[in-house]
Amino acid sequence: MAVESQRSNFFKRIRGQKEGDDSEMSFVDHLEALRWHIVRSVFAVLIFAILIFIYIDWIYDHIIIGPTQPDFISYRVLCSLSHKIGIGDSLCMPPINMKLQVTEVSGTFMSSISIAAVGGILVAFPYLCWEVWRFVKPALKEQELKHTRGIIFWVSFFFFIGAAFGYFMLAPFTFNFLYNYTLGTRQMLEYKPMLGDYLDSLIDITLGSGIAFELPMASWLLARIGLLTPGFLRTYRKYAYVALLVIAAVITPSPDWGSQMVVCVPLIMLYEISIIIAARVNKKAEKKWEEWS
Repeated sequence: MAVESQRSNFFKRIRGQKEGDDSEMSFVDHLEALRWHIVRSVFAVLIFAILIFIYIDWIYDHIIIGPTQPDFISYRVLCSLSHKIGIGDSLCMPPINMKLQVTEVSGTFMSSISIAAVGGILVAFPYLCWEVWRFVKPALKEQELKHTRGIIFWVSFFFFIGAAFGYFMLAPFTFNFLYNYTLGTRQMLEYKPMLGDYLDSLIDITLGSGIAFELPMASWLLARIGLLTPGFLRTYRKYAYVALLVIAAVITPSPDWGSQMVVCVPLIMLYEISIIIAARVNKKAEKKWEEWS
């Protein structure tokens, strides 16, 4: 009975009702509220997807195939930085000019749809977070709301920073390595990747990096519910650094330390930010416990 009462109070708060209110909502009413959040989210994605589809040619020429072009900004900036800091050509990657092919009649059109759909999700990401927040917000208490101010901004911020890192850093390293990788000594292979495979790789790198950069927000949430402590993160810091170095070594195409550090440093920074966030959350929790005691 206690569980049922708590569940009832939870759903009442979702709809803005007070816990003592007897006008309970049915399960269908809750589904109806969720349905409208989903409908508005899908509508927002469709609007941005249509806009992207209208300008699909420009987006494909300047954004989608950007990491495969020899004049891509990341190639020029990294090589210039490598010379300025005195490490020679350590960060310079050999230029590539990848040619993509399509073997299906509907391949080009379906690829355009995929670009528009994923682009719509990326652009509408802050709004999607807002809709999720609107659905969850009524279930939170006033004290809990104070600790979640600006959460949409920070979730979106880390996601876009991660997506940009994946697009401008990981994607050039990945495609450069795969394009220049050879099998055998006679050069009998001709490298002509499929457009669909290239798009899948680019989407995985970009979205994957965006999700990976949510580590600070995940640390904040786990620390808030007591599953993660700064002491735990500090204790296993050296093991985490080794793991991050291994990940950087796998991702980067060349074995020199310069290119590996370009990938490893942001990952280490995210880990350190997570420690700071967990420490602040833990300190506030201890302060409240002392006041309550």
